[in-house]
Amino acid sequence: MVDAAHEHGIRIILDIIFNHSGFNWTYPGGIHQERYRTFPGFYAFGEWLDRDGGLVGGPLADAEQGVWPTELQDDRNYTRAGTGNLGEKNRKDLEDPHAEHKRTDFFTLRDFALDNPGVLDNLADCYKYWIALTDCDGFRIDTLKHVSFEEGRNFCGAIKEFATNLGKADFFLVGEVAGGDFAERRYLEVLGSNLNAALDIGEMRGTLKNVAKGLAESRQYFAGFSPGQAELGSHRNLGSRHVSILDDHDHVSGEKIRFSSEAASDQQVAAAVAIQLFTLGIPCIYYGTEQSFAGPEASERKYLPSWNGGPDYADRYLREAMFGPQHPLKSGRAGLPAASNHDSELPGFGPFGTAGAHCFDPAFPTFRRIAALLALRRQFPALRQGRQYHRPFSLFGGAFSDHGPGEIIAWSRILSDDEALCVVNSHGRESRGGDVVVDATLSPPGSDLVVVLNTAEAAGLATPAAQRGGARLRVPQHGDGPAFVENRDLPPSEVLVLVNHP
Repeated sequence: MVDAAHEHGIRIILDIIFNHSGFNWTYPGGIHQERYRTFPGFYAFGEWLDRDGGLVGGPLADAEQGVWPTELQDDRNYTRAGTGNLGEKNRKDLEDPHAEHKRTDFFTLRDFALDNPGVLDNLADCYKYWIALTDCDGFRIDTLKHVSFEEGRNFCGAIKEFATNLGKADFFLVGEVAGGDFAERRYLEVLGSNLNAALDIGEMRGTLKNVAKGLAESRQYFAGFSPGQAELGSHRNLGSRHVSILDDHDHVSGEKIRFSSEAASDQQVAAAVAIQLFTLGIPCIYYGTEQSFAGPEASERKYLPSWNGGPDYADRYLREAMFGPQHPLKSGRAGLPAASNHDSELPGFGPFGTAGAHCFDPAFPTFRRIAALLALRRQFPALRQGRQYHRPFSLFGGAFSDHGPGEIIAWSRILSDDEALCVVNSHGRESRGGDVVVDATLSPPGSDLVVVLNTAEAAGLATPAAQRGGARLRVPQHGDGPAFVENRDLPPSEVLVLVNHP
């Protein structure tokens, strides 16, 4: 797969969890989960599990029986502290290398004792092997918050050095750091150049969702890029260490539902993706977002255990299969539906409660909109690397200012003498417009801005002549006021991009 991707100029990032093993041993008495014991407390070791999950009842005679590699076949390599709270209680706990969230088993997964001599080195060797084996181009490091700063820095540093020695000096390491913007900022600060970026799964993800749906003022989102105004201000201002997240596979904060579950329309998610793609940062688009996946429909949720929470969690409902399996699916003939198998009557694990349906459609309007957005981002460097300016606008000839939720969102990306003006209608039901400020030096009064994208047009919808690709909008100026362009009647959740140098 990696070889095929590389032939198309696509790089592959492998998702790893280096601080946890699988469920490969039990506590004494065959207990799977024990109550957490604070540092330096721990439990006695129980029994190893074999390759089929059965109790071994003694030493591992077969090197590959249940634990591999052999260096990990030592009970001292595991904290044996039991299962506790995965979240830190306060910011001080984040700094504590022995905090509960850094020693606790991850449900039935087992936590490695990374402070035991040799354990971290052996784990680093495992993932060096994966680089050499697969030729992958980076790691997404899961649960990075659950290791100490020093352990994270040492692991990432070892991986960076090994990859560089193979000729992969740009091997990309992105960390999943739950716990909000403060936690993300601290790990980026302390790990420094050993960590390229952090997934933005804190407060900013919720802000992006609400702004794109017209439920919050756009200034709340853009304030997150300003140094001193947000926990992640400095790195968002640079844009290179922030991986923007709208949907993902577990939504560690907030509800366990996709953006489209409560959207005003199928295409509203494309407006949110446009904000990701054309603002500072590294956009991350979850599979199925381009098909407006929304989880099971409301009428199906009553059949689903732990919908949106509960003891079994509902991450599974964020992970619909794109290509039509049945659920639950057993191997061979046992996987065929049977009248006596009540599970076969449950909704399928595909999107919207489907089973056996392929749901990848490149003609789907949301797919077409997002594909057009991506093509434009690739075409214009300003949209990827330009400076960013949140633009005020005027309604009905009034003052130029920010406006409330549900109005247009406007910003410019400027790179050298290029200006790209992005306008998003955040209202999901009604058209919106306004006079939007532009840079009077780069786009002086009397000049034109040219429409290079209208998402409604990309989706095949009828579009007014003034909003079609190639349309030229004159830049006026009233008195000594700002230069601006007139934007009128942009349809609900659609996106318009104009440039001064097409």
